[in-house]
Amino acid sequence: MTTIAGERAPDWSREQWQVRARSWVDEQLGRSDRRVTGPVEPRVRPWSLVWRVPTDGGPVWFKANNPGTVHEAVLIAALAGLAPERVLTPIAVDLVRGWSLLPDGGESLRDVLGRDPDLTHWERALPGYAALQLATAPRADELVALGVPDHRPEVLAGLLAELLDDRGSLRIGGENGLSPETYERLRAELPAYAERCQRLADIGIPATVQHDDLHDGNLFAGSTGYRYFDWGDASVAHPFGTLLVTLRSIRYAAELSADDARLARLRDAYLEAWTGRYDRRTLVEAADLAMKLGAVSRSLSWRRALDTDDPARAEYAEAVPGWLAELFEPSPL
Repeated sequence: MTTIAGERAPDWSREQWQVRARSWVDEQLGRSDRRVTGPVEPRVRPWSLVWRVPTDGGPVWFKANNPGTVHEAVLIAALAGLAPERVLTPIAVDLVRGWSLLPDGGESLRDVLGRDPDLTHWERALPGYAALQLATAPRADELVALGVPDHRPEVLAGLLAELLDDRGSLRIGGENGLSPETYERLRAELPAYAERCQRLADIGIPATVQHDDLHDGNLFAGSTGYRYFDWGDASVAHPFGTLLVTLRSIRYAAELSADDARLARLRDAYLEAWTGRYDRRTLVEAADLAMKLGAVSRSLSWRRALDTDDPARAEYAEAVPGWLAELFEPSPL
């Protein structure tokens, strides 16, 4: 991934940067005979800036990523080519700057569930996401070469070892950080973690794009089907790692117990796409392993997202050690 000199950590509040970004948005919209009709509505986080841009053809969405999530623009463009019916087709992307301009996707699944909390909505949404992963799997190496983070089981234990050396991000002994006892426990866990990674790799399910933050706010539920967005946390990884966040978010939103049969049914609705290649017992074992290993991926994703000098990062910094400590928690099922 290449970047423009001086653009590695842009100050999104600077007028010069905003003028340049607005000019890019105007230029891209002009190519489709659209124009901006009012002021943008910004949302700023340490990892990205998002503008809702009103136009004479309806709102569009501009996004600028920080250095740790800049690969999202590359991934958006790649997925639009590999599975166009599963994602929003971008109006434009700037692969160097990490900018994207997307059409409005309509209602999110969260909007739908707010009116109708029936979990069958998820039962219909998960197979489409699995189909996207299967379509992307043959291009996994290419995505890594383009800059999408590599979290495949074969490298995950090494990434955990490297993360444990980053004592600053883990805030060891500090407020909202890892306790020294938990840190030493994680160190001692490394060999067993590596063994579980190897077992997951040995099962042989191909790595692919893994969203790593697929909850009801990150997919659209329109009349043309479900479309999955907000790929800044994504990596190339074992596909089933998705289930950690997805099932956990469903469980808490619906106030379900871990042994609620509806969670297992949703897991199985997602796994159905792989049943032509693997038996159910193998798939359930792989799903369980991927969820148990997935806390490391989440911690790494947060560390990348907070790769910025923005003082606001302090508000979220506890997520890096917090997710790593989740390694010792039970899976959502």
